[in-house]
Amino acid sequence: MRYAHGGGLTPKEQEKRERVRLDAAERFARGEKTEAVARELRVTSRSVRRWRRLWEEGGADALCSKGPASVERLSPGQWERLERELKRGPLVHGWDDEFQGWTLKRVKLLIGRMFHVGYTIQGVWKLLRRHGWSAQVPLRRAIERDDEAIEVWKAEVWPRVKGPRRTWVPTSASRTRQARG
Repeated sequence: MRYAHGGGLTPKEQEKRERVRLDAAERFARGEKTEAVARELRVTSRSVRRWRRLWEEGGADALCSKGPASVERLSPGQWERLERELKRGPLVHGWDDEFQGWTLKRVKLLIGRMFHVGYTIQGVWKLLRRHGWSAQVPLRRAIERDDEAIEVWKAEVWPRVKGPRRTWVPTSASRTRQARG
């Protein structure tokens, strides 16, 4: 299955989706129509039709989660060890550039070095998301940041760059005739 954020569902999200499917099963048992179920559960009619077919063939058990699409290659103990190392930072592991942050490529290399397990970049992203990690954001602001200059720019420069707001009055593309209002 593909999702907008490019990866699978986290265990928490899987549980939430499973609850929606099981709620649909209860509604099927009560004889509710597909469109009504879709509207109430805020899902597509197509999904409800697919769930109904599964439910008719195997009951509510057929709508239970089958677990993650792939088996995680790291054991829980290995994940805990990796997480401790990630929290120590990339500098400790030999990346001493100005960026000083973890990238997917760096995490992939670290996993390979520590556990001799191969992951793809996308696999690392899914692994991190599954365990609640997200894109890294700097903890502190740049030393050179000048908040007063930023406020001046927003108040004086941005309005000039942005230009005036359009009015609701109809305009004309013709250079020779004015629009009639």
